[in-house]
Amino acid sequence: MSNGAPLLEPPFATVSWSADGRALRLLDQRVLPGVEQYLETRHVHDTVEAIRSLAVRGAPAIGVAAALGLVVALEHVLEHELEPEHALLHSAARGELRGLAALLDASRPTAVNLRWALQRMLRVSESLSDDALMRGLRAEATRILEEDRAMCLAIGEAGASFITEGSGVLTHCNAGALATAGIGTALAPMYVAHARGVTFHVFADETRPLLQGARLTSWELQRAGIPVTVQPDGAAASLLRSGVVQAVFVGADRIAANGDVANKVGTYPLALAARAHGVPFYVCAPYSTFDANTATGDDIEIEHRHRDEIALAGERIVLPTHVPVNNPAFDVTPRELITHYITERGVLSPPFHI
Repeated sequence: MSNGAPLLEPPFATVSWSADGRALRLLDQRVLPGVEQYLETRHVHDTVEAIRSLAVRGAPAIGVAAALGLVVALEHVLEHELEPEHALLHSAARGELRGLAALLDASRPTAVNLRWALQRMLRVSESLSDDALMRGLRAEATRILEEDRAMCLAIGEAGASFITEGSGVLTHCNAGALATAGIGTALAPMYVAHARGVTFHVFADETRPLLQGARLTSWELQRAGIPVTVQPDGAAASLLRSGVVQAVFVGADRIAANGDVANKVGTYPLALAARAHGVPFYVCAPYSTFDANTATGDDIEIEHRHRDEIALAGERIVLPTHVPVNNPAFDVTPRELITHYITERGVLSPPFHI
């Protein structure tokens, strides 16, 4: 793909079936931007590790990976771990399916799309006969993949009008093609606006401590020919004050019933700064990210990650031994700070009918 080409199709396959359909294929985001390489998983523990270690990340992509990973993991169990007569009749498959889903569900706690996709797969399994189980599960996982791609484009079309000619746009973390099976959520309006010929400039927070903005967002926007500048997270408030930015677009890992949003840590102070300087703050997410079972942001479980993510810079120690860290992966932005929610169902405001 040449730089500057309109981008309405996924620029790379972040999450997909392998060429032979027997494995989950993932673009390994742990080694970007230096190396573009893919890994394939079949065993459930390999898929769990890929999700937990952020080889695949972003709420929609995790959901798709869980659905496809569940299918290939069950096929692996049926072929290698059960007696031949069981594999032939699939008589033990349903119990195995629930156990595999539980392992995948426990891989990361905050993003609701992971559980949503797995629960959808389990519900479908209840309506399938033993003989049709594997075929039906594979078809449902493929539907989840295709729906994710369509969802991204719909979000892009719903949000592109908020990006005006010559404007500056600010984003945090990565909610682009690398976080979905399509063209992204928060970056989707940018891709659609770019395809329509709108000229604008993106400012991407580097996103400490794992640098998803620096490593991932800048990588994919540069590939698409969209001008992008990376800045330290701490520079965002001053940039908003300068008047260079006319809109902020972020993704979401879970949206509570009242509209509170869990997203990558650093989103909340960004929303506070945007409000202080009168800059619209847009949350872009699929409708599946709204969680009717979570009343407010206070009820969202926040994942805390390993000390080494802060204590180490590569292999270099940057924190004295025995100094504790606070390393939440997400924070919660109250609904009062959010201008609009941009979904595949259009631009929404509370109350939501989930």
